[in-house]
Amino acid sequence: MPSNPPKSETWRFLLALGIIVLLSFFLGLGSAPLFDVDEGAFSEATREMIVGKNYLTTYLNGAPRFDKPILIYWLQALSVRGFGLSEFAFRLPSALAGSLWASAMFIFARKLSGNRQAFLATAMLVLSLQVTVIAKAAIADALLNCFLAITMLAVLHHFRTGSKHSMLLAFGAAGFGMLAKGPIAIIIPLAVCTLFALQDGTLKIWLKRIVNPIGIAIFLLIALPWYLLEYRDQGMAFIEGFFLKHNVNRFSTSFEGHSGSLFYYIPVIIIGLMPFTGLLFSVLFNLKKLLPDRTNRFLAIWVVFVFLFFSLSGTKLPHYMIYGYTPLFLLMARALPESKHPERLALWPGVLLALLIFLPQIVKTLMPNFTDPYILALLAGAIELTGPTHMVIVTLALLGLTAIQFIPRFSPSDKLVGAGVIFALLINLHLMPVAGRLLQQPVKDAALMAKKEGLKIVMWKLYNPSFLVYSESFVEKRAPRPGETVLTTIRELNTLENPDVLYQKYGIVLAKLMP
Repeated sequence: MPSNPPKSETWRFLLALGIIVLLSFFLGLGSAPLFDVDEGAFSEATREMIVGKNYLTTYLNGAPRFDKPILIYWLQALSVRGFGLSEFAFRLPSALAGSLWASAMFIFARKLSGNRQAFLATAMLVLSLQVTVIAKAAIADALLNCFLAITMLAVLHHFRTGSKHSMLLAFGAAGFGMLAKGPIAIIIPLAVCTLFALQDGTLKIWLKRIVNPIGIAIFLLIALPWYLLEYRDQGMAFIEGFFLKHNVNRFSTSFEGHSGSLFYYIPVIIIGLMPFTGLLFSVLFNLKKLLPDRTNRFLAIWVVFVFLFFSLSGTKLPHYMIYGYTPLFLLMARALPESKHPERLALWPGVLLALLIFLPQIVKTLMPNFTDPYILALLAGAIELTGPTHMVIVTLALLGLTAIQFIPRFSPSDKLVGAGVIFALLINLHLMPVAGRLLQQPVKDAALMAKKEGLKIVMWKLYNPSFLVYSESFVEKRAPRPGETVLTTIRELNTLENPDVLYQKYGIVLAKLMP
């Protein structure tokens, strides 16, 4: 058990963590247009909730949307009411959820390992590439990860101390997680904790603890009312759409083309943990030293279950692995003292930055391999947006990363956090805005044009729900007819009869079909 540190030390670490959270989660929060498909779909469903004043059932393009439970939509609607219809407002609930996630992780981790190791683990989580992105995304995953982390860390605290209040906190957090994304908020805790209790020899005790009348009542009080009201409102359409289609079918089959091999999440983890990927191998190489510790075994089972569960799932998406990042970063912080060559940890982010510097040349080399006009338009846009300025910015980031490694007074953990700050600044101030201009700015511009001109749009051979957000209107998804205005891609332009192109950029086309 760590000794009780002075309060002044704890507040210094909290202040430093607050600055890191601001840099990673809030800096540039509204700098890029909403990304399709997910951000556009969540945001449009929230817009339609506000317009239709229906705060029970979500709709997308006028049709019921059963993809996710209600909590994120309520929070986004509250944010939009306060800050207006903007990217900042739609993303703010995720940034706040990410902040609560980080705070909970630090508070629980300092009880395990003290302030310094808790700060390192939490800072790495906050500054990692995938979490930096997901905590600014106008979707439900930052919210789920927040409640999932609180649930699991509270149960871990219960396993260590026997605290009854921790179990009640876990039940409450699981209830909010159920409102944020559904059954996964209870599947992971139940599976991981049961597996841990089984190997720990405390399975009977654990099974008695989860049959907790007060805890179950708290969970049901939080989660059940909306589910009952939604079933009353939508009937079996809700059961079939939410539970069967978007939960059972997502696991049993490849949903919406999101498939992959059993090794899908290996490159996802390697890239998603940047710039801290090297510490993952420190964990793997030192498992024999780490696993005798009971807490480390709990964390390892959590990571391995998430990895195996979603590797076996028919539907695979990169952000699913984030459900296992909280324990992974705790293990990585615990493995750092065992790392024999901490100076080599900078090699992984260095290689990635070097690849980003030469991104324009890489794209030029790849272009001859493609014939699709839309892909070629995107690649040409990428070259345009990653010119000399891009190369200078990323080169400066690489030089900064390198310089940090030669500051004698910096410890290995200081160097890791410094590298993370550089990465977060690069993502928020440069890479995300560039990606937004390439992938989403044309959709936003076309939508604003349609709104200004009062055009009724047909969407054909693409799906960009962010267009609905910015145009503040519905669209029909079908082949266009003469006299109609269509949003499509450049690959379909030659198939249109008498198109009058109103707007075209980076492969996105807004055209009116002349009679």
